[in-house]
Amino acid sequence: MAAITSLFVTRLYRAELNELAKKKLNYAELEDACLGIAEDDEAGQTWCEENGYPGYTSYASLNDLPWRSPIFADLEKALDKHVAAFVKDLGFDLQGKKLKCGSFWINILPQGGMHASHIHPHSVISGTTYVAMPKGTSALKLEDPRLPMMMAAPVRSKKAPQELQSFVYVKPEVGEVLLWESWLRHEVPMNMSEEDRISVSFNYEWG
Repeated sequence: MAAITSLFVTRLYRAELNELAKKKLNYAELEDACLGIAEDDEAGQTWCEENGYPGYTSYASLNDLPWRSPIFADLEKALDKHVAAFVKDLGFDLQGKKLKCGSFWINILPQGGMHASHIHPHSVISGTTYVAMPKGTSALKLEDPRLPMMMAAPVRSKKAPQELQSFVYVKPEVGEVLLWESWLRHEVPMNMSEEDRISVSFNYEWG
């Protein structure tokens, strides 16, 4: 009798952020903080305009969100716990060290905004927590890392299990956190909602 097993599985961590948070976060307050920082960040606004980035991101302008607002400091502490749980699931041997947050930033995508397919080099774990997800806004699109090597393989049937699909769409809720290994290619398709899609993304590094 044939035996078929799955090898080299790609893991996706999904949880309520406040499930592990010592100090529970109020996501309405986090949204206000994101919008306030975006309004004041002239350097970030200029970068977005010069680089054709729709909406706003603090990625290229701010690296001190926990200092600017206490709610981001609380967010980072909660994220530390979720990342530690994911590291345990992944079976990483960190040799007595911990993964540390190297960067995290605000993303505000208006109607028509999108974020093209990309990875996060020089990091181990990347992820996002979701602050505003209006009805009709885009999900997170994850790409099978084997896709460039499939060459002459036929397309997958739409009825194939999720773990066999070339692309998986994950629609998170406000208050959730998603984590994945930083080499996993992903994108945010176009926001079709008239309201802003707001999230906070981050990278965790080793050493």
